[in-house]
Amino acid sequence: MPLRSDIKKVLVIGSGPIIIGQAAEFDYAGTQACRALKQEGLEVVLINSNPATIMTDKAMADKVYIEPLTLDVVKRIIQIEKPDSLLSTMGGQTGLTLSMQLAEEGFLEANGVKLLGADPLTIHKAEDRQAFKDTMEKINQPCIPSKVVETIEDAVDFAKTIGYPVIVRPAFTLGGTGGGIADNEEMLRDITKNGLRLSPITQVLIEKCISGWKEIEFEVIRDRKGNVITVCSMENFDPVGVHTGDSIVIAPTVTLTDREYQMLRTAAINIISELKVEGGCNCQFALHPTSMEYAVIEVNPRVSRSSALASKATGYPIAKVAARIAIGYTLDEIVNQVTGKTYACFEPALDYVVVKFPKWPFDKFVYAQRHLGTQMKATGEVMAIGQSFEQALLKAVRGAEISQDSLAMPAMQELDDAALRDKIAAQDDERLFAVYEWIRRGLSIDDVHELTKIDEWFLYKLAHIAQLEQRMATEPLTDAFYHELKRYGFPDTAIRRVTGQAKLPTLPAVYKMVDTCGAEFDAETPYFYATYDSEDEASAFIQEKGSQKPVVIVFGSGPIRIGQGIEFDYASVHCVWSLKKAGYDVVIVNNNPETVSTDFNTADRLYFEPLTPEDVLNIVRVERPVGAVVAFGGQTAIKLTKCLVENGVPILGTPADSIDAAEDRGRFNELLDRLGIKAPAGDTVFTEEEALQAARRLGYPVLMRPSYVLGGQNMIIAFSDEDIREYMKIILAHGVENAVLIDKYLMGMELEVDAICDGEEVLIPGIMEHIERAGIHSGDSIAVYPAWNVSPKQTEQLIHYSTELALALHTKGLVNIQYVIHENRIYVIEVNPRSSRTVPYISKVTGVPMVDLATRAMLGEKLRDMGYGTGLYPASPYYAVKVPVFSFEKLMDVDTQLGPEMKSTGEVLGIGHTMEEAIYKGLLAAGYHMETRGGVLVTVRDSDKAEIADVVRQYAQLGFQLYATKGTAKVLRDNGMQVTEVNKIHESDENTMTLLESGKIQYILSTSAKGRIPARDSVKLRRKAVERGIPCLTALDTASALASSMKSRYRPGSIELVDINHMRRESMKLSFVKMQGCGNDYIYFDCFDQTVRDPETLSVRLSKFHTGIGGDGVILINPSEVADAQMRIFNLDGSEGKMCGNGIRCVGKYLYDSGRVHRETMTVDTLSGIKTLKLSVRDGKTNNTPVEISGGKQSFIRIDRMKAWKANQLIRELTAAQPMQAVARHTGLYWRMYRQGLLVKTAEAVLQLEGLKTHVATAAGGVTAGLVIDGQQAALGEFARKFGMIVMHSKIFAEYQKLGLVDYNKYTITNVLQREVDLPTINGLIVVVNDRGTSHTETEKTIYDCYLFGQGCFLEATPAVTTPDYTDYNPELGGGTDILYTNRSLILHPNGVSFLPDNITGETPTDAEFTNKANWALRFEHQNVRIGKICIAEEKLGS
Repeated sequence: MPLRSDIKKVLVIGSGPIIIGQAAEFDYAGTQACRALKQEGLEVVLINSNPATIMTDKAMADKVYIEPLTLDVVKRIIQIEKPDSLLSTMGGQTGLTLSMQLAEEGFLEANGVKLLGADPLTIHKAEDRQAFKDTMEKINQPCIPSKVVETIEDAVDFAKTIGYPVIVRPAFTLGGTGGGIADNEEMLRDITKNGLRLSPITQVLIEKCISGWKEIEFEVIRDRKGNVITVCSMENFDPVGVHTGDSIVIAPTVTLTDREYQMLRTAAINIISELKVEGGCNCQFALHPTSMEYAVIEVNPRVSRSSALASKATGYPIAKVAARIAIGYTLDEIVNQVTGKTYACFEPALDYVVVKFPKWPFDKFVYAQRHLGTQMKATGEVMAIGQSFEQALLKAVRGAEISQDSLAMPAMQELDDAALRDKIAAQDDERLFAVYEWIRRGLSIDDVHELTKIDEWFLYKLAHIAQLEQRMATEPLTDAFYHELKRYGFPDTAIRRVTGQAKLPTLPAVYKMVDTCGAEFDAETPYFYATYDSEDEASAFIQEKGSQKPVVIVFGSGPIRIGQGIEFDYASVHCVWSLKKAGYDVVIVNNNPETVSTDFNTADRLYFEPLTPEDVLNIVRVERPVGAVVAFGGQTAIKLTKCLVENGVPILGTPADSIDAAEDRGRFNELLDRLGIKAPAGDTVFTEEEALQAARRLGYPVLMRPSYVLGGQNMIIAFSDEDIREYMKIILAHGVENAVLIDKYLMGMELEVDAICDGEEVLIPGIMEHIERAGIHSGDSIAVYPAWNVSPKQTEQLIHYSTELALALHTKGLVNIQYVIHENRIYVIEVNPRSSRTVPYISKVTGVPMVDLATRAMLGEKLRDMGYGTGLYPASPYYAVKVPVFSFEKLMDVDTQLGPEMKSTGEVLGIGHTMEEAIYKGLLAAGYHMETRGGVLVTVRDSDKAEIADVVRQYAQLGFQLYATKGTAKVLRDNGMQVTEVNKIHESDENTMTLLESGKIQYILSTSAKGRIPARDSVKLRRKAVERGIPCLTALDTASALASSMKSRYRPGSIELVDINHMRRESMKLSFVKMQGCGNDYIYFDCFDQTVRDPETLSVRLSKFHTGIGGDGVILINPSEVADAQMRIFNLDGSEGKMCGNGIRCVGKYLYDSGRVHRETMTVDTLSGIKTLKLSVRDGKTNNTPVEISGGKQSFIRIDRMKAWKANQLIRELTAAQPMQAVARHTGLYWRMYRQGLLVKTAEAVLQLEGLKTHVATAAGGVTAGLVIDGQQAALGEFARKFGMIVMHSKIFAEYQKLGLVDYNKYTITNVLQREVDLPTINGLIVVVNDRGTSHTETEKTIYDCYLFGQGCFLEATPAVTTPDYTDYNPELGGGTDILYTNRSLILHPNGVSFLPDNITGETPTDAEFTNKANWALRFEHQNVRIGKICIAEEKLGS
């Protein structure tokens, strides 16, 4: 089938930030898919929140939205872009879940969007645990005994039926998140509780544990005609019980009989056929080790982690083929790009072995629980290809960057047999090395098989490696034996160490091609792996098909790990593209199967090899490059610099000596002294004693870190000698050869600069400022571009320092510089003359192609000729905020307190026109739910207590209930806040942990002087927060930023959605009109001659009085095909309203006065239908009297009153010095009090209407910080900020004063007082204290009534009276009396309701009639009635 004719525009949903369980493999798959779709001529729209990836590069799609991956945001993008199709299978579990939710709600169908790749029924059958089980039973595929449950008790009951151990698998999660193996009821309850919380459909599968069975995977692909092939079979080294992402994986399967293989292959084909998946699918099986019994574990109806591995292992581009299948092609129509001859319907054949080895973060998290189970913990992986299992395994181990060049781990050799057995049983990340040590000692293979259930085939292969190692130690190293060792994967470093021989025989590596077809056809794509054989296919390929262009080798960054993530692959790929454009043949060397850099068609040639000196120099020998690039591969590539230089390979860009000068403390300090730039005082040490002496000399606190590391590995802040001793032991345990750096710690504002230098001039695309002060690693900080707290003078100084440093280090290419401003002085923290984590983010928001420019500078081109200028690049009109994302829920016992050692696994980006909008978007994308109700628990170290009150007060003002531990609680109380004191864990059984379990807490603010060790109370608390899914903030600056963001009116529906391919480079200019109608104050945009984009965002921003124009929102006056005009109204929070009577009055006035409509009767199209307006016109202009609105109009009535005074009642006024003025004051006061009383009584009557019951709130307790906010929220919900005034009794006001919740804000009352006056406010509401009408009695108890009023809550007018005041003489009253008569007429009408005149007895209603709820009716939505009431019982005061 050809490309479907009904597909023109496709939306692709990405997977979001890199987290454990969902990493760079989806960047690779998404990139492949986007390229394939664009190659087919389709318009591609991409949404992904991750700025670090190639997938969100401008070249990957026509429209690129780096936006939060939430349902609301995706819906809005669909409404804006109007795609006809959605590709759901390339964004991991995130993309699949969002697609499923959109389909189930009917949103896709309603908007004419087709779901490609997997339809909702397919997704449901695969992802819903019960539906999956039913489907497997239907096609006679065996499943493990299991039951889907939605409660803990059901889980316990089922476990009693099938017996322990059991596996818990939450539905719709990734990487085994929330799952685990339970050996008993207590464990089951804990795991199930967490799993139910993490499952988006609150569902878990309880499954009989079959630990010890083999785990087998098949990657399968199917088209719409029903053609199916298996792309790759894979086998786990570890049996069932260890998550496949944490297991060593071998492709193809190596321990299965042909019968077993065919049985499982057939099962996989039957499963994908029954599910009707169109594209890639991953099937996981458990196979009994000694029988033909098997069971289906799970099926992923999407591109998965294993898909990337299978693609790289076979050379078959699964994501690219799946994307083409999704748009209509069939397997027999898609050409295999590797061979250029065969089609995608040919199953790949492998004549080599592939081994995947996980990369765990335990080198950074030394106190983390290392046990491996069903929940994934690895951050990344490496892949190795060899002609034997032994060769591939040893290549993988040395490529994993774990300081191992063989399986002989020194730490295992130190254990006795019993300790070694315990280590093996612990099932952790070092089990392979413990098993190898067991075998190396000659201990029983049967015993270790029984203990681990690892297949004997693998154990005997390990025994073969051990035999070779033992022979090395005892036999002469002949050429033949050396050749044998090389064929089985031993590197020269290991051979020298074991044999003791410095000089080794010469045996060059040769390279074989990955061709997908077992050499049956010639491959077109040069994708190579090394081995030791007679035929070198790489040399032959270069000789036969080489272009004769000069060759440059780009070294990649190896496995994804904390501190060195996908950002470096982004830089490597861009470097390759730039070099190719410059006319070079580009070779890339990398061993990460998850990345775009290792796609077979990224570079001219790909070598899938470990990034070690020996492996790299073999490639250099074959390729003979004119230069090598190490600047974009992170520390992995930088470490290769020395061996490359020593072997005569020119380093393109910054010279090796400059890289060393930036890391060597002595040389760097000399450079700074020469340039006159300050740095924190510091020293270099090698031993614990030297460290103690240096720290005492510098004065605590001090910052410690090893040199030549990335991601702040083993970097800490030490506050005492005890800290120095603890941390030096950890650092030295990692065998660090270079010096340890100790600096005086300066707490100040941290800034970051990425610059490009050509050796003569410097371009700075932007300066970033961190929200958190120095002391938190830059990778874990919220970073804001452009910097907002830096003065012009400091900016000039930063530009000067950055330029001087770049030039002094002879930089050619990129340089990253980190500064701290402490006590108004700028200090340099560190300089890295290479690519950094922030390069992709700054490139995308500034439009400066940083890697491209840096590569051109490396090649000798000058910045002045590149078109982007020099110096500081002009700032974008947008703010861009990078927010870190963590994977703490996967790493047990890791302390979540942030510090100088990096802990985040990924990042998201928020782009907004204001900083608060960008921060809101960033936090939303990072997974914060932005809850604005509930409790906040605060417990901080002594050094933070001076600042904590100002931070926490923001949460109190938002209405949160405050909880704090003893010392913190005292500080908050001393600052006038009401707080509930909570015991620490060791102080009582009722403590912080039980409070978290209660569900009352929404946020935790926790800092402690001590951390890391899991036994500490503070660490336990923060870990409990992770388990409960409660955001735990460990820096005051982060907490303050979150509070400020929540106080803003931004919501998912009101943020600006920014396509980075079409970002504005300067601010828009829009014309507006400001009008108010009966108190409703809107900003009006005439859209007949101008376009207003993102009115939702504009409304939030412009409605603010201090930073915008000020008003109740924005109204757009648009052309209409069905009426004279269309009115769209946007509220303060950006939500779109249906109708506003006062707003449409102003629209009518504007349309007539501006000449848009020349009739006195006109029609306006609204979301409530077409309204007809009848204008009142005088002298060719509309006057200010209300217009009549047809449809749902509100009606009001005139009130006429008369009051008479006898002369003797005015005796005091008549005898005053100025009697007439005194009488006027007296009568005026009466009418003012009458009006005020009538207003309160009318409000009371209206609030009794059926539709306004939520506008009346009753306080459960006494006066609290959140009482007013709760009342506002109850009445108007998201429109709560419409209220502006509260009228309360003096007793209630006094309670607020006691709590310190009354602020006094300055106001100038125009035309009354020409000076500022202090008015009391509570939560921003002006307070009027009045004891009349603000209390009543119920069952002999006093109830105080606080009335909330908002702008435009009452429509008022004072119609003219023919004779307002007159006097008369009554001869019959009291023997004759002079009487003063005063007549008044008023309109006092609550907005949004109508008065019903049928029940009144006279021409004007009496007070009783006017304040009778039976005479009122609700006319508009309740949010338009800006009146509310809070009732507080007197007996509750003080509680």
